[in-house]
Amino acid sequence: MTPTPVPRMTKQRAAILDVLSTGDEFRSAQSWHDILRHDGSTVGLATVYRSLQALSESGEVDAVVTDSGETLYRRCGAVDEHHHHLRCRVCGAAHDIEVPEFEDWAEKLGARLGFTGIDHTVEITGVCAACAAQGK
Repeated sequence: MTPTPVPRMTKQRAAILDVLSTGDEFRSAQSWHDILRHDGSTVGLATVYRSLQALSESGEVDAVVTDSGETLYRRCGAVDEHHHHLRCRVCGAAHDIEVPEFEDWAEKLGARLGFTGIDHTVEITGVCAACAAQGK
């Protein structure tokens, strides 16, 4: 997948990227907005939603969709690399994972069926050890 161009850097977008750098778990736009407000920012919720969507489309921010349909966002260290996540359904903690066997399989499947430019999204969820230990 080719990322879209990086959105123009505004003061608000810089504040959003700064707050995204403070955690490694996936959070909703509302949750990131709450953190910004708590820190004294005046960035509006609509701006947070638009910025997170644009940053996700450009590949600067990862987005996953929960079972309930809510989109969660996180800034990953592997911005320019194709990668997948293992994410806790309870607390949102996530780990970047590599699945080379899946990458090979997807390419071979596409080629066998006459497709090129294969793209995919893989999301693996579970309950992390900390949440499991708490009975969540």
